[in-house]
Amino acid sequence: MDQKRGRYHLNTPSSSENLGQIRDFVGEIARKAGFTEEYVNKIQIAVDEACTNVVQHAYKGMIPKDIDVLVEVNSDKLTVTVSDQGRGFDPHSFPPLDMNAYFANLKRGGLGIYLIHMLMDEVEFMINPGRKNSVRMVKFLHPVESSERKQNQKILLEKSRERKRHAVSE
Repeated sequence: MDQKRGRYHLNTPSSSENLGQIRDFVGEIARKAGFTEEYVNKIQIAVDEACTNVVQHAYKGMIPKDIDVLVEVNSDKLTVTVSDQGRGFDPHSFPPLDMNAYFANLKRGGLGIYLIHMLMDEVEFMINPGRKNSVRMVKFLHPVESSERKQNQKILLEKSRERKRHAVSE
């Protein structure tokens, strides 16, 4: 890893307009930390999903507050913690997802938490509604991944890119 240690903080209003700034912030740190572009993309997508959930769900019907992003780098991993002061949720209430059935039904949305788990090596939710909700996501510099996980990641990355291309063309 080029950059052995560091803590970086970004606090920004909870708005979809700021998601690009957050992706760029996290991506630049991941690159400097020595992650390949493939892993930088995975980290950015996971963080984008976490922040999109804050924008769309945590502050729904409330006056939006900020999204807090903390990135910690050490010799073997990058940890991103996304925090908000909005509505909480039960992260265990989401059933396991069958990707083939999901795409066969042409369903849209509802992949955020699944994506985060698939793209990152460790994920932990800390929920305290109205006070502080956080998701802590870890990516190891040299992760050991199963072939099934790699295949699911490949499908998800491709579908995510397709949706972004489709959204831009609309």
